[in-house]
Amino acid sequence: MSERLRPLEPTEWSDEVQRLLGGTLEGVGGLEGPSEPEPRRPLNILRTIAHHPHLLGPFLGFAATLAVRGVLSRRDSELLALRTAWNCQSSFEWGHHVLYGKAAGLSEAEIDDISKTPSGQSWSKHDHCLLRAADELHRDQRISDETWEELRARFDEAQLVEIPFIVGNYTMLSMLANSTDVPLEEGLPPLPIR
Repeated sequence: MSERLRPLEPTEWSDEVQRLLGGTLEGVGGLEGPSEPEPRRPLNILRTIAHHPHLLGPFLGFAATLAVRGVLSRRDSELLALRTAWNCQSSFEWGHHVLYGKAAGLSEAEIDDISKTPSGQSWSKHDHCLLRAADELHRDQRISDETWEELRARFDEAQLVEIPFIVGNYTMLSMLANSTDVPLEEGLPPLPIR
Protein backbone atom coordinates (compact mmCIF):
# COMPACT_ATOMS: atom_id res chain seq x y z
CA MET A 1 0.00 0.00 0.00
CA SER A 2 1.40 3.41 -0.88
CA GLU A 3 0.76 6.47 1.21
CA ARG A 4 -2.17 8.61 0.21
CA LEU A 5 -0.48 11.82 1.26
CA ARG A 6 3.30 11.80 1.06
CA PRO A 7 5.22 13.38 3.97
CA LEU A 8 6.82 16.62 2.80
CA GLU A 9 10.52 16.51 1.98
CA PRO A 10 12.88 19.12 3.48
CA THR A 11 13.17 20.87 0.09
CA GLU A 12 9.42 21.56 0.28
CA TRP A 13 9.46 23.17 3.74
CA SER A 14 9.02 26.87 4.28
CA ASP A 15 11.43 28.53 6.71
CA GLU A 16 8.73 28.35 9.41
CA VAL A 17 8.06 24.64 8.81
CA GLN A 18 11.81 23.97 8.86
CA ARG A 19 12.11 25.78 12.21
CA LEU A 20 9.12 23.94 13.69
CA LEU A 21 10.12 20.47 12.50
CA GLY A 22 13.76 20.99 13.40
CA GLY A 23 12.65 21.81 16.92
CA THR A 24 11.02 18.37 17.30
CA LEU A 25 14.24 16.36 17.03
CA GLU A 26 15.40 16.90 20.60
CA GLY A 27 11.98 16.20 22.15
CA VAL A 28 11.46 13.00 20.16
CA GLY A 29 15.02 11.90 20.95
CA GLY A 30 14.24 12.38 24.65
CA LEU A 31 11.17 10.13 24.41
CA GLU A 32 13.21 7.40 22.72
CA GLY A 33 15.63 7.19 25.61
CA PRO A 34 19.37 7.75 25.91
CA SER A 35 20.41 4.58 24.07
CA GLU A 36 18.64 5.50 20.84
CA PRO A 37 20.37 7.68 18.25
CA GLU A 38 18.95 11.10 17.53
CA PRO A 39 16.45 10.91 14.69
CA ARG A 40 17.92 12.12 11.42
CA ARG A 41 14.71 13.68 10.29
CA PRO A 42 11.38 14.65 11.80
CA LEU A 43 8.75 11.94 12.17
CA ASN A 44 6.82 11.08 9.02
CA ILE A 45 3.54 12.02 10.70
CA LEU A 46 4.84 15.52 11.48
CA ARG A 47 6.07 15.86 7.90
CA THR A 48 2.52 14.93 6.85
CA ILE A 49 0.93 17.50 9.16
CA ALA A 50 3.32 20.03 7.55
CA HIS A 51 0.97 20.07 4.54
CA HIS A 52 -1.11 22.33 6.83
CA PRO A 53 1.53 24.76 8.14
CA HIS A 54 -0.96 26.86 10.14
CA LEU A 55 -1.94 23.75 12.10
CA LEU A 56 1.60 22.45 12.61
CA GLY A 57 2.81 25.00 15.17
CA PRO A 58 -0.20 24.88 17.50
CA PHE A 59 -0.33 21.09 17.24
CA LEU A 60 3.36 20.74 18.14
CA GLY A 61 2.84 22.92 21.22
CA PHE A 62 -0.13 20.81 22.31
CA ALA A 63 1.63 17.51 21.62
CA ALA A 64 4.81 18.62 23.42
CA THR A 65 2.77 19.59 26.46
CA LEU A 66 1.34 16.08 26.67
CA ALA A 67 4.55 14.26 25.77
CA VAL A 68 7.19 16.11 27.75
CA ARG A 69 5.34 18.36 30.19
CA GLY A 70 2.46 16.08 31.11
CA VAL A 71 1.55 15.37 34.72
CA LEU A 72 1.11 11.62 34.31
CA SER A 73 4.18 9.46 34.61
CA ARG A 74 5.80 8.64 31.26
CA ARG A 75 4.96 4.97 31.88
CA ASP A 76 1.26 5.71 32.45
CA SER A 77 1.16 7.97 29.40
CA GLU A 78 2.78 5.32 27.19
CA LEU A 79 0.44 2.64 28.50
CA LEU A 80 -2.50 4.80 27.38
CA ALA A 81 -0.85 5.69 24.05
CA LEU A 82 -0.06 2.07 23.20
CA ARG A 83 -3.55 0.83 24.10
CA THR A 84 -5.00 3.64 21.97
CA ALA A 85 -2.74 2.74 19.03
CA TRP A 86 -3.88 -0.87 19.40
CA ASN A 87 -7.57 0.05 19.62
CA CYS A 88 -7.22 2.29 16.55
CA GLN A 89 -5.12 -0.30 14.72
CA SER A 90 -2.46 2.30 13.94
CA SER A 91 0.79 0.66 12.96
CA PHE A 92 2.50 4.06 12.83
CA GLU A 93 1.54 5.05 16.38
CA TRP A 94 2.18 1.53 17.69
CA GLY A 95 5.70 1.38 16.25
CA HIS A 96 6.77 4.67 17.77
CA HIS A 97 5.15 4.11 21.14
CA VAL A 98 6.73 0.68 21.54
CA LEU A 99 10.06 2.53 21.47
CA TYR A 100 8.83 5.29 23.79
CA GLY A 101 7.17 2.76 26.10
CA LYS A 102 10.39 0.79 26.53
CA ALA A 103 12.23 4.01 27.36
CA ALA A 104 9.50 4.78 29.93
CA GLY A 105 9.99 1.42 31.66
CA LEU A 106 7.45 -0.90 30.02
CA SER A 107 8.80 -4.40 29.49
CA GLU A 108 8.57 -6.37 26.23
CA ALA A 109 6.04 -8.70 27.91
CA GLU A 110 3.89 -5.76 29.06
CA ILE A 111 3.95 -4.22 25.59
CA ASP A 112 2.95 -7.56 24.11
CA ASP A 113 0.09 -7.83 26.64
CA ILE A 114 -1.25 -4.39 25.66
CA SER A 115 -2.50 -5.94 22.43
CA LYS A 116 -4.55 -8.46 24.41
CA THR A 117 -7.64 -8.04 26.56
CA PRO A 118 -6.34 -6.20 29.63
CA SER A 119 -8.16 -8.32 32.18
CA GLY A 120 -5.39 -10.82 32.86
CA GLN A 121 -3.51 -11.26 36.09
CA SER A 122 -0.36 -9.70 34.63
CA TRP A 123 -1.60 -6.14 35.15
CA SER A 124 -1.61 -4.30 38.45
CA LYS A 125 -4.91 -2.69 39.48
CA HIS A 126 -3.36 0.68 38.60
CA ASP A 127 -2.39 -0.40 35.06
CA HIS A 128 -5.62 -2.32 34.49
CA CYS A 129 -7.62 0.79 35.40
CA LEU A 130 -5.72 2.88 32.83
CA LEU A 131 -6.15 0.25 30.12
CA ARG A 132 -9.86 0.02 30.88
CA ALA A 133 -10.17 3.83 30.70
CA ALA A 134 -8.47 3.80 27.26
CA ASP A 135 -10.86 1.08 26.08
CA GLU A 136 -13.94 2.90 27.38
CA LEU A 137 -12.87 6.20 25.83
CA HIS A 138 -12.31 4.41 22.52
CA ARG A 139 -15.62 2.56 22.63
CA ASP A 140 -17.93 5.07 24.34
CA GLN A 141 -16.05 8.40 24.28
CA ARG A 142 -16.64 8.41 28.05
CA ILE A 143 -15.08 6.83 31.12
CA SER A 144 -17.62 4.78 33.07
CA ASP A 145 -18.57 5.77 36.63
CA GLU A 146 -16.89 2.66 38.05
CA THR A 147 -13.60 3.27 36.22
CA TRP A 148 -13.73 6.99 37.06
CA GLU A 149 -14.00 6.24 40.77
CA GLU A 150 -10.98 3.93 40.55
CA LEU A 151 -9.01 6.57 38.64
CA ARG A 152 -10.03 9.27 41.11
CA ALA A 153 -8.63 7.18 43.96
CA ARG A 154 -5.23 7.05 42.20
CA PHE A 155 -4.81 10.34 40.33
CA ASP A 156 -5.12 14.05 41.07
CA GLU A 157 -7.37 16.40 39.11
CA ALA A 158 -4.75 17.44 36.55
CA GLN A 159 -3.94 13.80 35.84
CA LEU A 160 -7.65 13.00 35.47
CA VAL A 161 -7.92 15.74 32.84
CA GLU A 162 -4.82 14.46 31.05
CA ILE A 163 -6.04 10.86 30.67
CA PRO A 164 -8.75 11.62 28.06
CA PHE A 165 -6.43 14.14 26.37
CA ILE A 166 -3.78 11.46 25.82
CA VAL A 167 -6.29 8.95 24.47
CA GLY A 168 -7.87 11.66 22.31
CA ASN A 169 -4.53 12.90 20.97
CA TYR A 170 -3.36 9.45 19.93
CA THR A 171 -6.79 8.61 18.53
CA MET A 172 -6.57 11.75 16.38
CA LEU A 173 -3.01 10.93 15.27
CA SER A 174 -4.05 7.34 14.53
CA MET A 175 -6.90 8.66 12.38
CA LEU A 176 -4.45 10.84 10.46
CA ALA A 177 -1.83 8.08 10.11
CA ASN A 178 -4.41 5.49 9.04
CA SER A 179 -6.26 7.81 6.66
CA THR A 180 -3.19 9.18 4.89
CA ASP A 181 -1.14 5.94 5.08
CA VAL A 182 1.76 7.60 6.88
CA PRO A 183 4.70 5.20 6.42
CA LEU A 184 6.28 3.78 9.56
CA GLU A 185 9.99 4.56 9.72
CA GLU A 186 12.38 1.65 9.19
CA GLY A 187 13.40 -0.42 12.19
CA LEU A 188 10.24 0.15 14.24
CA PRO A 189 7.96 -2.77 15.10
CA PRO A 190 4.73 -3.18 13.16
CA LEU A 191 1.38 -3.52 14.83
CA PRO A 192 0.79 -7.11 16.01
CA ILE A 193 -1.78 -9.07 14.05
CA ARG A 194 -5.21 -8.97 15.69
